[in-house]
Amino acid sequence: MNILALIILATALSLAINLLLKRFDVSTIVGYILTGFIIATFFDYAKIDQQVLGELAEFGVVFLMFTIGLEFSLTHMKRMKQEVFVFGILQVVLTALLFTYLSISLFDLELKSALIVGMALSLSSTAIVLTTLNANGDIHRPYGRYALGILLFQDVAVIPILLMVSFLAKPSDSVSDTVLDTLFSGFIVIFTLFVMGKYATTKFLSYVVDSKKEELFILAILLIVLSASLLAHAFGFSYSLGAFIAGMLIAESKYKHQIEADLVPFRDILLGLFFITVGLQINLAVIREYFFIIVGLTVAILLLKAIIIFAITVIFSFPKRAFKTALALAQVGEFSFAVFALAKSYELVDNEVLQVLISVVVVSLIFTSLAVKHVRAFTNLFYQQATEAMREPICSSCIENHIVVCGYSLLGQGIVAELKAQGITYVAIEHDRSLVELGHKKGDSVFFGNAASKRLLNALDIKNAIAVIIAIDNDEKIRLICEAIHSIDERIDMILKVTDIRQIEELSDLPIKSFINQNETVAKLLVSQALKCDMG
Repeated sequence: MNILALIILATALSLAINLLLKRFDVSTIVGYILTGFIIATFFDYAKIDQQVLGELAEFGVVFLMFTIGLEFSLTHMKRMKQEVFVFGILQVVLTALLFTYLSISLFDLELKSALIVGMALSLSSTAIVLTTLNANGDIHRPYGRYALGILLFQDVAVIPILLMVSFLAKPSDSVSDTVLDTLFSGFIVIFTLFVMGKYATTKFLSYVVDSKKEELFILAILLIVLSASLLAHAFGFSYSLGAFIAGMLIAESKYKHQIEADLVPFRDILLGLFFITVGLQINLAVIREYFFIIVGLTVAILLLKAIIIFAITVIFSFPKRAFKTALALAQVGEFSFAVFALAKSYELVDNEVLQVLISVVVVSLIFTSLAVKHVRAFTNLFYQQATEAMREPICSSCIENHIVVCGYSLLGQGIVAELKAQGITYVAIEHDRSLVELGHKKGDSVFFGNAASKRLLNALDIKNAIAVIIAIDNDEKIRLICEAIHSIDERIDMILKVTDIRQIEELSDLPIKSFINQNETVAKLLVSQALKCDMG
């Protein structure tokens, strides 16, 4: 099959399948995997270079790890230290040890293979669980915090797990030499990216932003991610490690939110390709032969993981809360595919075993897509008493009842000064780097980015804002911003400064609550002051 024909087929199939699954609230991850499975089963794709396709798909995981690096905050970790460092560590370690033991005793796997299987099965689905919890608001509930903390540790644990797979693939003639080489290489990678890269990256991005070309900014971010990944790979580590560190480098910069907004579409598309290649690996003959084993293993894994998570969390909380946390995280996550793919490339796990395990993970993800959304309703069947109370929201910027100011020119600066004077919480968005730096010098809360980006607006908690003040003059940008805000939540109030009636007429189709006519307002003030003048 021609590569272009394969791309068109995969795109059409994935779109059709995901549109269908959306009606049942099933994750797009499942849709992409089913797309790959259908292509592998019913179409001839054997002539496609599988190595090239696999390497391209791997960069979906690379960009996912980069965006996780952007969210990796030591402050956030400290605020949730029990959930992350107690629940997270215990869950990953105990689950990995249990499944490693079972893999050896029940399925007679070698220690290396069993360790990989155990570590992969200890992970849960960050993409599905957090998306669902955010959508239904349960992320703010105590059990949502528990789930978030455990998932956060799992995401961080992916890096050492991938490193461990690479380590197990190396010859075991001299373990001490291998460990020393790994530590030395790791030191060089981290030193280069952190010490040298942080300064160079900030200066580089500042220079690119000054060009005022959005496509160049995106291109620069892609260059940083891919370069960091290549550097890590050159020293024997996974591409993902370099991407994760690159994300951490930029996490504290003023460009963080805009980078997330611009890069997520690339990440999601490439991640979709990754899951399609996972589906391509599923063998229908294996599923037929091991159908009951796959179903049995899925049920057993879901139960065992749920029991472990329940046992860990019930010690520190109510049974009802622990039950909900366990139910939400019982599945096997998407990162297990990355672990299995790396293990397959090193021939550490038998291909037939991987086929069964991939099928198990797919089934568990389907279960998660259907179950997580109804965790509370299901739990209430067993626990009638109310033990859950909403707590303060978890969000990237942790603000609410604030005013979002789009634009930080002279007008925007005046608005911010007035808001500060009245003690009103605010956040401003500006696309001119020099104005952002000016705001930081003044101590103002100004973020670099495109105010028409829905992801950026969501990152700044626009749903919890009192109102949005648009303080820019470009009518085209105003329309894009208003449409983006309206698509997020129709109830958000928007206030706009205009210079004449013509603008109001041209923008009348937009859901703008208030128009402030600059010329009319100034004219009234001037006349008012003139009438106060002393005629004598």
